[in-house]
Amino acid sequence: MASRLLHRLRHALAPAEPAAGGAEAEDFPERSELEDDPEGLATRLSGTLSFSSSEEAVAAQSEEEAAGQEPGGGGEPGALSPSPAECQGSNLLTRQLQDLWRRSRKSLIPQRLLFEVTSASVVSERSSKYVLYTIYLICSGQFDKAPAALTRRYSDFERLHRRLRHQFGCDMAGVSFPRKRLRRNFTAETIAKRSRAFEQLLSHLYSIPNIRSSSDFLEFFFLRDLQAAQRLTCTGMYQEALATWSNAYRLQEKLDVCNSGHFLLTLAGLVVCHQELDELSTAHCYCEQALQLLGAQDTHPLLEPFLQAHIHLSWKVGKDKRQSEARLQGLQGNGVALQQQPTLKEFLIKETLD
Repeated sequence: MASRLLHRLRHALAPAEPAAGGAEAEDFPERSELEDDPEGLATRLSGTLSFSSSEEAVAAQSEEEAAGQEPGGGGEPGALSPSPAECQGSNLLTRQLQDLWRRSRKSLIPQRLLFEVTSASVVSERSSKYVLYTIYLICSGQFDKAPAALTRRYSDFERLHRRLRHQFGCDMAGVSFPRKRLRRNFTAETIAKRSRAFEQLLSHLYSIPNIRSSSDFLEFFFLRDLQAAQRLTCTGMYQEALATWSNAYRLQEKLDVCNSGHFLLTLAGLVVCHQELDELSTAHCYCEQALQLLGAQDTHPLLEPFLQAHIHLSWKVGKDKRQSEARLQGLQGNGVALQQQPTLKEFLIKETLD
């Protein structure tokens, strides 16, 4: 059948030649075409011919791959699949796009920390007047459900800039700072320009690894919150303190400093406030996070208070406390005087934050 179709195709494309005797030549028999086919073209074309479009072929191939079959492996025996040379031109781009799409589904969008001044308000006190800028820290690349915020004034940015210039002279050589004005400090134009300048300043400082990890830069963001939260906790204002501890937690999380002593102190404040507000399950979760961060450390001053709190909270919420009890007994066996160790609340009251 394939040989006959091939012969008719050739006959239709060839110029008409008059046959002997004025009559058209008879169709060549199938046997004569096979004998006149030294390259075996008819044999290679035997079977089912497919004239589907390249899109249909790609779709069929994708279905076969999804079913776990080799491309062209299904169907009836003798069925032809396009040769690699024929498929390469039409399907290469589609294959690349499909592979890129599959890989992109498994990849994560790179995140970047953004600093945005969302508002500025003029504050008048008895002896001074200043502008208070509200800065949000937002993680780009995904929807940030809990951005962290802080409020700072011009003098706070100036102090940070001065300290960093003293500590990182080379890195700060090309960093400019908005100058003070003798007049028009509180106009909308000046406030807007300074807001954009402060955003650019923080973004640039954060892009320099040495500055990004320095204590002066980090404490600019969360040290004031920690101090305020500590004061509120010591005076028994747990609801107000909780909001401040939580914001300090988010700030440190976005700045990626969750292994520092300040972060452990923040977790201690969260545990104490949630426990005092009878939110025991949440307090237990923060306590477990602190113990995971402490890891195998046996000499950290917060280890025993966190273990004591974890045992008490686990008993309250019905969680397993045997591991914490065993670790606490191990500390006692190593000569640690547990009765002299302060509780988390006592530690917060005694800790000095400069």
